[in-house]
Amino acid sequence: MTMYLDHFGLREAPFRITPHTEFFFAGANRGATLEALTYAITAGEGMVKVTGEVGSGKTMLCRVLMERLPDSVETIYLAVPSLSRDEMLAEIAGDLGIDAAGANTTKLLRALQEKLIAVHAAGRQVVALIDEAHAMPAGTLEEIRLLSNLETDKEKLLQIVLFGQPELDTHLAAPNMRQLKERITHAFVLAPLPPREISEYIKFRLRAAGYHGPDLFGPEALKIIAEASEGLTRRINIYADKTLLAAFAAGTHTVTADHARAAVSDTQIVVAAAPASQRRMGVVAALGIAFGVALGFGLAQFVQAPSPAPAVAAVKPAPVAAPAPVAQPVAVPVAATTTIPAEPAPAPVSAASPANEAAQSTAKSSSATAVDRKSADTSLAARMEAGRELLATAPGNRFSVQLMVTDANSPEYLESWLADAGRAVEPGRLYLVPAGGTDAPRVGVLFGSYADRGQASEALATLPASLRQFRPYVRSLDAVREDARRAPGR
Repeated sequence: MTMYLDHFGLREAPFRITPHTEFFFAGANRGATLEALTYAITAGEGMVKVTGEVGSGKTMLCRVLMERLPDSVETIYLAVPSLSRDEMLAEIAGDLGIDAAGANTTKLLRALQEKLIAVHAAGRQVVALIDEAHAMPAGTLEEIRLLSNLETDKEKLLQIVLFGQPELDTHLAAPNMRQLKERITHAFVLAPLPPREISEYIKFRLRAAGYHGPDLFGPEALKIIAEASEGLTRRINIYADKTLLAAFAAGTHTVTADHARAAVSDTQIVVAAAPASQRRMGVVAALGIAFGVALGFGLAQFVQAPSPAPAVAAVKPAPVAAPAPVAQPVAVPVAATTTIPAEPAPAPVSAASPANEAAQSTAKSSSATAVDRKSADTSLAARMEAGRELLATAPGNRFSVQLMVTDANSPEYLESWLADAGRAVEPGRLYLVPAGGTDAPRVGVLFGSYADRGQASEALATLPASLRQFRPYVRSLDAVREDARRAPGR
């Protein structure tokens, strides 16, 4: 990576798909939406909704909003949409410093209202920013409506902003959601970037990353990226990054249309809506159809008892244009399929054979090396297998720390996040688990397995800052299993 950055005179990677606020692009109405959100919150306008397609920049907007709000506004950020009603109340209470231990729903709501009244009396506001709201269970959405009822004679005690995909509008259109929908006073839509803005977006990201040279991307390369990305910023980042990598690999500083075509060919992204059966399998691919099949099948099989895997040929991906030849992924050794020779019963010293001892030592060393490789592997396949084993074998009274939840249709983002997380904590303690419903397949990342909630809370408290950005929290494995049963393919 250092050579890649030095090659183009960059201070840092310009097209990371993680939401770094210094790379917020105010064009394409993003800046105006940010200002409108800030006004709506500070003016006490009640409940607000922001919708946009996958990869349109909702989470980035949410993060920038948190930074731009005045100091008089306390923010609560909820990034785990699979929270149950009680879990969501406990999270909000915890962020406000309320001790929720042992409190039932009624007591928790009363304590929450008293706290909000005290905050309001001190001249401050509280806003809850709820990311990925389209994936929330119906019961949790209903609780949001009840929270919006907390108010004084003149003002709301709790402002609420819902960020979600267009499916959120579908959920809100249901008859039983009419009361919640009527409480939304402002609604914003993050539309894809128009082609004319994509060039400015790419230039802005390059400058923010320290680039000072002439324009790198020519009109033809930009046209290819614009058509392939459909204006979605996450896809633009992926294609632009790979285009630069292609130019770097070719040893040139001139980014051509051929480099952009290679980047698009190397990245298979499902654009059109897939049939329901394919959505259940989660057939989304990045860097090759085979990877997409592995991800989709893994999500559908997480909580099933171990069984012989079906032939990959049984799952036929949709035909795609023949891409440039790419290297095939290297198989990851998995301890469950590695034969570990049993140690022979102790033999009399006089019968010991140096050759046999050497063979046994070699076998043990080989097996340990395979296990070590698996534990250190942050690939999606390895962490999915670890998550499946955890949910299939761990007792239900154990606990884990849920670090984050993300869209199952974003494997590149998840793989990048796992790689970073694996440098901050022991990779072998990271587990991928399925979450969300058929209409919104998602993947959660767990850290560790603990005998009780106290141990899990201690582990949570010692997490590095880089892993606390999504507000991790303690969950029972039984609750995680329940989420998994609702996931696609169940």
